[in-house]
Amino acid sequence: MSQPSYDTLTQAVRALQQRGYTDDFNIQDGHLHHPGLAMRLHPQQFQVREFYRFEGETDPGDESVVYAIESDQGVKGLLVSAYGAYSEPLNDELMHKLNMPRA
Repeated sequence: MSQPSYDTLTQAVRALQQRGYTDDFNIQDGHLHHPGLAMRLHPQQFQVREFYRFEGETDPGDESVVYAIESDQGVKGLLVSAYGAYSEPLNDELMHKLNMPRA
């Protein structure tokens, strides 16, 4: 089954939310953090199910990626992050997990 494609970040986020990825994650101190649940996920505690990259047509600051993430406890959510020159610094383990190819 092929992965869907989206023209905009907004389209991807809405579609993923409709498919159950409703929680929000952010990056904090080398792990994923879910502020609403006070949950911290290290790379071995979650899977990246899908991801989509978007490049700004006129502004390099618009480059971003959205990750559909599922924790080992079954919490499904999204991580939206800039990439390229505006990306957040990541530790090696988290960077590898977020950027490794999906089968």
